[in-house]
Amino acid sequence: MTERIASPAYRRLVLAMLLLVYTFNFLDRQILGILAPAIKADLHLSDAEFGAVGGLAFAMLYSVLGVPLAYLADRTSRSWVITGSLTVWSAFTALCGTAMGVGQLFLYRLGVGVGEAGGVAPSYALIADYFPPRSRARALAIYSLGIPIGLAGGTLLGAYIASAVEWRTAFYAVGLAGIVIAPIFRLVVRDVPRRAEAAERAPLATVFPMLARKPAFWLMAIAAGCSSLTGYGLALWTPSVLIRSFHLDLIHTGQFMGSLLLIGGTIGVFAGGWLADRLGPADHGWYAKLPAIAWLITAPTFAAGLLSPSLTLGWLLLLVPNALNILWLGPVTTAVQHLVPPHMRATASASFLLINNLIGLGIGPWLMGRLSDAMTATYAENALRNAAILCLGFYLIAAVLMLFAVKPLRRGWHG
Repeated sequence: MTERIASPAYRRLVLAMLLLVYTFNFLDRQILGILAPAIKADLHLSDAEFGAVGGLAFAMLYSVLGVPLAYLADRTSRSWVITGSLTVWSAFTALCGTAMGVGQLFLYRLGVGVGEAGGVAPSYALIADYFPPRSRARALAIYSLGIPIGLAGGTLLGAYIASAVEWRTAFYAVGLAGIVIAPIFRLVVRDVPRRAEAAERAPLATVFPMLARKPAFWLMAIAAGCSSLTGYGLALWTPSVLIRSFHLDLIHTGQFMGSLLLIGGTIGVFAGGWLADRLGPADHGWYAKLPAIAWLITAPTFAAGLLSPSLTLGWLLLLVPNALNILWLGPVTTAVQHLVPPHMRATASASFLLINNLIGLGIGPWLMGRLSDAMTATYAENALRNAAILCLGFYLIAAVLMLFAVKPLRRGWHG
């Protein structure tokens, strides 16, 4: 079906455009982390307040609106929903540069979340439309490269722009760039014509109950949420850990973090997609076993890297968990696509992301900041590092939950 609709070259172009948009998705998120010291000093924020801006403000509407926007994408045009979402979140990113207090910054981050709510789930569905099952995990893994590229780009761009000019200019630059890309994306990316049975457009009330009856959905979503709780917290706070514990300046922090996120993240995402496509077709349980194994290694290696007395040794140690902590993206997002019929895919993905992001984004950055504030009297400049290490236990919880998902996933596989 897919081969008759689009040539291999056009499928690759669609994937490249989706990757570009996803890169801006995470670039706009991560730029806040590297700018934390400047923003906190300018707006007089505590760690807990900044954690709320970095996580809770974004997650509140991002998580909730993902489901109705994905449902709209399933019923109308996935490419139009992605285009509109990119425009909205880029505009609010630029507005973050105008914030004069914590209240304004919180509201603008809410707006970024509103926009980004409509980007990911429809993209998952478009990829599933364009790529056959035999190569779908690899295609989703390539799309997921937007995470390490965006995280690294946000860290590096934010550091260089803020050092050369000021933190506000960094928000203006990346926000306006996204607005320019939006109409180009719409001109290039077409929706795949959906067959007559897809036109039935299953009501939203039927999609979530179908998922809710499958234990694999809950176990994978909560496991991913526990992983994201620590992952998003580390993404926001690790630059500050490096500045406080290792006394790095902004540029060196950006280079250290950017190289880790880009190299480690790229390796991890590719490895997850490649392994899932090789092992998953013979045993669907591997889509859950691969992330579990990765998270069991992630927790101790992250702790070793953060506690390292040497920056060079710390970089080498942190490279391993920066690869393994996002290895789950290709396998798990592929598995979620196969829990429902094709015309429900975007809505199913959004339901998964709702749980993942409410736990991960909503709690992770705030929790690390709150623990840091509570531990500052005892641990001073090392309080934030110790708070991050304490949260690594959520990777172990995630691994256990994902192992419990292996058998239910085999039973609940659709198509």
